[in-house]
Amino acid sequence: MKYLVKPSDQALGELQVPGDKSISHRAIMFGSIAQGCSQVTGFLNGEDCIATLRAFANMGVRIEQLAPTELKIEGTGKFGLSAPDTVLDLGNSGTSMRLLMGLLAGQKFNVQLVGDHSLMSRPMGRVREPLTKMGADINTAANGTPPVEIRNVSALNGIHYELPVASAQVKSAVLLAGLYAQGDTIVIEPQPTRDHTERMLQSFAYPIDISGNQISISGDHHLQATSVDVPADISSAAFFIVAACIARQGEITLHNVGVNPTRTGVLEILQKMNAEIDVHNCAMMGAEPVASITARSSALKGIDIPPELVPAAIDEFPAICIAAACADGNTQFTRAAELRVKESDRIAQMASGLRALGVAVEEFPDGLNITGGQISGGCIDSGGDHRVAMAFAIAALRAGADIEISDCANVATSFPSFVETAHSAGININVC
Repeated sequence: MKYLVKPSDQALGELQVPGDKSISHRAIMFGSIAQGCSQVTGFLNGEDCIATLRAFANMGVRIEQLAPTELKIEGTGKFGLSAPDTVLDLGNSGTSMRLLMGLLAGQKFNVQLVGDHSLMSRPMGRVREPLTKMGADINTAANGTPPVEIRNVSALNGIHYELPVASAQVKSAVLLAGLYAQGDTIVIEPQPTRDHTERMLQSFAYPIDISGNQISISGDHHLQATSVDVPADISSAAFFIVAACIARQGEITLHNVGVNPTRTGVLEILQKMNAEIDVHNCAMMGAEPVASITARSSALKGIDIPPELVPAAIDEFPAICIAAACADGNTQFTRAAELRVKESDRIAQMASGLRALGVAVEEFPDGLNITGGQISGGCIDSGGDHRVAMAFAIAALRAGADIEISDCANVATSFPSFVETAHSAGININVC
């Protein structure tokens, strides 16, 4: 699948983007091992979350999709999952695989996790390492990539684990294993990362202690079914926030967007770049804060992005790179090596794509320096990465000619309605 995006002067309208992918994954996982029946509304009906849903259905969980964004999950309790009769294919979803490594480490059956070509090349060793310290029996390929084989063990033991680098997925995997471990499991973060796991455990009435950068959990309790309202995904909203900021005629309002403080780095970074962004109608949607976000055409300025904001904006850097390409001056970020092990090497993919559009880029092992200026048209290889594809689609708002983006099918993993939403905002995008 390719996108052909023609230059356009405007990005306008009131938009609704899909539900948060991270929260949707966790709602399925926690609802499946809770006692009782849970209801989920606002579910992201994208390929990644459907992969998680199918995995739990294959482990005996009854999940009814009442509507495209509404689920009813009949929980089995912590120890009620059953052995699947086949490998669990998680498609393109690294979140599914890494969190399931923790959740399945304490089950009384063997299981193998696989995925598509992209997922089979992504590193899993940093998740396996702490789980092995807890007593898990987990094997990967020699280079630490999938397939992931998880074998039944007699018991897991709680550990005291200091994350070597900030990673919400590793943190969550260890905490999920801690649900099945003897004693306390303590995780210490070097920097705050998204805390959806901690918030959702509390929603499911599971005791968890949070003190500064230390999270503690024990395996002595059970999850109780609840209702989960999933807010709109700020990672998806980020593309249209940037679109409004770079468009010559730009004003977009997005409603019910999750503004969890561990996820709003993109807003802080853009505001430091002189973006006109208003956050209003603040409220709580279950355990998660939400708000409306209005972004307008802005005279963006290049900045050095503070390293402490990087973990809270890690998934939004493809969109931030496009804002940087349209800003006056240089924008630089480092300490983002995590971007190299996403669905693609996002540092390399964004650098290559920006250069193809005539933008000056200097590449570092852990970041980029982008010199804002004129964007030309050209052909972009997204590397099969949904966020890279969407980022270059909005870049056409400031391009001198058409932008053609290849390998866009994986946009369906997180934002199935992206093309229709972009059309409604006035972005001239076509699928070919």
